Order: sequence, then structure tokens, then C-alpha cells
Amino acid sequence: MEIGEDKKTQIDIDEQGELEEAVTEGLAEYVDVVYLEPAKTSFYRTPGGVIALKLEDKTYPRVNLHRAFPFSLGDKYISVREGSGQEIGIITDLDDFDEKARGILKEELERRYFTPEILCINSVKSEFGYSYWEVETDRGHRRFTVKGRGDSVIPIDEVRYLIMDMDGNRFEISDIRKLDRKSKKYLEGMI
Repeated sequence: MEIGEDKKTQIDIDEQGELEEAVTEGLAEYVDVVYLEPAKTSFYRTPGGVIALKLEDKTYPRVNLHRAFPFSLGDKYISVREGSGQEIGIITDLDDFDEKARGILKEELERRYFTPEILCINSVKSEFGYSYWEVETDRGHRRFTVKGRGDSVIPIDEVRYLIMDMDGNRFEISDIRKLDRKSKKYLEGMI
């Protein structure tokens, strides 16, 4: 049997572009991303203080905003979702919106991603699957309720923890080694 010369297969730039296009088109049937255009949307606060959205001829009485990962993108790629969590669409860049809408949206994002740092845990009382925390943060004294244990007290690394209360508010312990002994004991009882 005669062995022929090895041939290397090389995809030229045109073929590679066609391949990427085919993959993108193949995913389009699974992912239907709607980009919210400022000209077709109107964000406003309801009398109850929640954000509502009028998108062309449809009104969403309550919407939630979520930053896309990574959070370092800040005001770019904001997911707008119904109360049920169903995505309505994506805001590409808040700067594309008028000053009033941008102010409402930025205020809501700041509220949602407000993360005070816990400096001291004054008390944690557990009852019927809930724990009631009283803490001192870099933003002052706070009281909040946490449901369960493991799902709400999340280790980020060996010394850093994120605590999520029942309302979705986040609290951070940046370094458990900096906590006083009493605070560490409370935290150990919750992890």
C-alpha cells in the first residue's frame, strides 16, 4: 500500500465567514433577542413607584432591569423583564435614551445593585426557615430577612460572602477575617 503525501486542510477567510454566519443563523431559531429602540419605547414610573414600559402598542405594568454579565459593562446590555422573569428585550446602551428615561433606568439599576458591605453582625435569629439579621454596614444600620441558609448566604471565595435577602437585596462581606469574633460566630451558624 502506497502512502500518499499528507495534506493540510485550510479554511480560507471566506469559508470561515460563511461558517460563522451559518452558526449564527442556526442559533437564531433558538434565541430570539429583541433590542429595545428608544423611539419605540417609553419607560415611566407608576403611582406605586414601579417602572412600567410601553413598547409600541403593548404596555407592561411592571418591569425589572438586570445587567448583563460582566457587570463591568455598566449601562450597556440591560435586560428588561416582566415580573414573571420573561425577557421583553435588551437595551443596548442607556445613553441612547432621553434624559428622563435614562434617569429612571439608572436610578432603578442603582437600587437593584445596591450592595452595602457588612462590617459587623449584631444578631441573627432563626425561626421557621427564616433568619432575621441585624447588621452594621458601610451605609448604616440595616435589618433584613433571609429565607433558608445555603441558598442565600453565598461564598464568593474563601473569605468573601454575598448575602441575599428575601427582597433580592444584596449585602457583601468582603473579608470574614476582618469581622469581630461575635460576627464570625453568627456567620458560621448560617453557612
